[in-house]
Amino acid sequence: MSAALHTHAQSGPALGVAGTGKQNRALSDAGLRGRWWRFTLILAITAVVLVPITVTVVLAFTPSPTSTATGFTLENFGNVFSQTLASTWLSNSLITTLSTVVVSVAVAAPAGYVLSRGRSKAVSGYSLLLFVMQSLPIITSVVPLFILFAGLGLVDNLMGLTIIYVGSTMTVATWMMAAYFDSIPISLEEASWIDGCSVFGSFTKVVLRNSLPGILSTAIFAFLLAWNDYLVAIVFLRSSEIFTLPMGVQSFFQQNQTDWTSVMALAVVMMLPPIVVFAGLNKYFSVGGIGGSLAGR
Repeated sequence: MSAALHTHAQSGPALGVAGTGKQNRALSDAGLRGRWWRFTLILAITAVVLVPITVTVVLAFTPSPTSTATGFTLENFGNVFSQTLASTWLSNSLITTLSTVVVSVAVAAPAGYVLSRGRSKAVSGYSLLLFVMQSLPIITSVVPLFILFAGLGLVDNLMGLTIIYVGSTMTVATWMMAAYFDSIPISLEEASWIDGCSVFGSFTKVVLRNSLPGILSTAIFAFLLAWNDYLVAIVFLRSSEIFTLPMGVQSFFQQNQTDWTSVMALAVVMMLPPIVVFAGLNKYFSVGGIGGSLAGR
């Protein structure tokens, strides 16, 4: 009997270990199935999102009904740039967009720094005003701005369009810069002040040097808003020589007939700059290294 008890005592822990191993394998299999379900769902959503882009790209390289070419061809792009003002529209979009980005970042950076570091009633009131302005859609001010700009000679003018883009991006850009400046320890600035740096010097040499991801995020926001805008452009632009790319795409739509291959070719041209910007600047989106700048870390 004692031998039987001894045998049972030895086999008990082994059975427990085996049971625990089965439970772990079951949990692992359940977790794996859960990951596969999530992966399948994300893959399906991505496929649905990419369908319009895929159709656009395929039609852009497909010969038009009046063409004699077969298979994939670049003929549509050649026709768009040789028979229309597509190159002018592209340059107009680049001028307004890049001007908007430069001015927005140059103004939003110091304004965001004041919001981040200022602690006065004036700064709080300014912050509240920005919040109220941010909540108002641009459509509410299009008609008053059109009346005002008509008197100033800024209608059908790229400068007037750029001013509106800068104004519409300024509130959000300022908030974005202020939010990023909040993540930068003020100890860095205090150390520069001890070394004899002025407030403006610490802002340019310390804060801005550690704010590249925030600056790029703000610049990309301003870029996309100005590059993709159609509503403001259709109100303020009249001459085809002043059109931006969204207006140029709209000009291909006729009452009884639409050249879809040309539309898709110009749409692909319009998609390329944002893709290039994101691909080129993606490696700079890193917030690491700020904390290590502190003394003693």
